[in-house]
Amino acid sequence: MQPTADIPSRIRTTIRKCPAGRRMWVWAAVAVLHAAPLQAAEQAAAAQAGAGKNAHAAPAKPADKTPDKAAPAGSVVAVAPLQAPASDADPMERLRQRLGERLTTAKPADGAGGPFEIRVVAKAPATASAAKGHAKSGANQGKGHAKAGAAHAPHWAYSGPAGPQTWGGLKPDFALCAKGQRQSPIDIQGGLPVELEPVQFNYKATRFGVVDNGHTVQANLAAGNFIEVGGRRFELKQFHFHRPSEERIDGRQFEMSLHLVHKDDQGRLAVVALLLDRGSPHPAVQKVWNSLPLEKQEELPARAPLELAELLPSDHSYYTYMGSLTTPPCSEGVQWIVMRQPVSVSAAQIELFARLYPMNARPLQQVAGRRILQSQ
Repeated sequence: MQPTADIPSRIRTTIRKCPAGRRMWVWAAVAVLHAAPLQAAEQAAAAQAGAGKNAHAAPAKPADKTPDKAAPAGSVVAVAPLQAPASDADPMERLRQRLGERLTTAKPADGAGGPFEIRVVAKAPATASAAKGHAKSGANQGKGHAKAGAAHAPHWAYSGPAGPQTWGGLKPDFALCAKGQRQSPIDIQGGLPVELEPVQFNYKATRFGVVDNGHTVQANLAAGNFIEVGGRRFELKQFHFHRPSEERIDGRQFEMSLHLVHKDDQGRLAVVALLLDRGSPHPAVQKVWNSLPLEKQEELPARAPLELAELLPSDHSYYTYMGSLTTPPCSEGVQWIVMRQPVSVSAAQIELFARLYPMNARPLQQVAGRRILQSQ
């Protein structure tokens, strides 16, 4: 910065007339402007004076009118040197006027800083990290939409566009519902009477909870109940209801059926099917109805344990064959044990379930040459 003594007296006099609070900023601006512009002005004045003496001197070149290029974002903009005035006015007077114009029009737009601070505000371009952040945000948003779309994919049902005829095409995991060769339920006809090992039912009084899962009423059971059949032990996990019965015996369909689902330690399934016929009330079924939750998908613990052995008929003879789950994904390799003697439930008990699920039975599947055995 140049010493203030080098600044012409007229400019210094003008600065001294500024209010005390602004005088510091004016001195700083004059010091910046005075370094090069003042020399340029004095040289221009000398050149003009010399031109008057030398008529043959070449005329002064006009000022460069090339427009200024935009300043890079965030850079400090230097003030260009003042050009020599083209008129015959006093160069120092012209400099004073231009300095006054700059000092009175260069206030910052946002009001920050000193009253005469010259600032250039430009929008910085997006950085690579910011662009990467936007790209990641967009990708996550797209993934979120894809996930939401998957969550609203058609769910399987017992009728309509998502009914049993379409199960195999709703999801890849459901392919066996359409292509499987050992599907359930079936119409059990012509069972081969043989000496089958009796099913050993090891059922006891058990705590349970009831849930309406959107397809049926299901009772989830505490551990400790199992069956033994064919040298294997299967743990009872849950039981649920269908209306009308999914299984048929020699073409006859029953009011309802109850499926007790068991699993062994290798993950294999065995399902005991009870055929429910209209008759006297069933006390164990009524305990399940008494524990129905108010909302779907919310399990309600029962107030008292259930005597599971009460569910069974007095005659434990049965049919057995290899089949599948009767709901998606229709997994095969399930051993079915269908009790030959029906169990009675009352008309009121049937009606209560029918008001929740008037029909939740899968249509019959092809037997396809499977062997059906009948205990004697």
